Amino acid sequence: MPIRTHVEDRIGEIIIDHPPVNALDSDGWNELPEHITAMGLRDDVRCILIRAEGKGFCGGVDIKEMQANPGLITKLNRGNYRTFKAIHLNPLPVVTAVHRFVIGGGIGICGASDVVIAAEDAYFSLPEVDRGAMGGASHLQRMFPIQKVRAAFFTGGKIDAQEAYRLGAVEMVVPNDQLVTKAREFCAVIAGKSRKALTIAKEALNGLEPRDVDQGYRWEQGFTLEMYMHEDSQKSRDAFVHDKGQAAKF
Repeated sequence: MPIRTHVEDRIGEIIIDHPPVNALDSDGWNELPEHITAMGLRDDVRCILIRAEGKGFCGGVDIKEMQANPGLITKLNRGNYRTFKAIHLNPLPVVTAVHRFVIGGGIGICGASDVVIAAEDAYFSLPEVDRGAMGGASHLQRMFPIQKVRAAFFTGGKIDAQEAYRLGAVEMVVPNDQLVTKAREFCAVIAGKSRKALTIAKEALNGLEPRDVDQGYRWEQGFTLEMYMHEDSQKSRDAFVHDKGQAAKF
């Protein structure tokens, strides 16, 4: 199973474990929001922790699936949208713990979360401009200043954990081998609070936001579909799938 769940001490963990790079296909992205929503409705859960096993946190979407079946883009887009919205509008606080690569859809997970904790080797990247796609800037812009987001988006560049911490996008940067422990310790503080107080606080904080990140992402997805219909998009996916050197950079 690419996604596992576990509840202990009022912390509900959702674990992405889909080798080699935790890139989910259209089915996976539509399964993930179901787990997130269900976890938020459990009376024995006060805080949700999203993390991953393997080489890195999330490689985004399964480019090979899109390259072979471009028609699945609408299903994939729907799954991404539902995932990020399930996190953002979850009644409970959502903490995401990331290591090494946080790419594409992984950005959406972090940008929709309430708190992000990063391992020292973590970095955030939106390589869509080189993959024949769009999308993700709405959530990245929830974490970083506008010009930082645009620089990363136009270049396909990376924002490392220390820079993310400097800019306030992550709560803390911890040694790789302590990521899960430190994330659970942080969640335990939240899990010790009144569930009612947490749900009221989450609703109040969401209501204070200056813009609707979910509608912003929907706006972006229209351009994603437009890009996928362009011949350059298929060429980019073909190049990505066949360029083993590029894939190895994960």
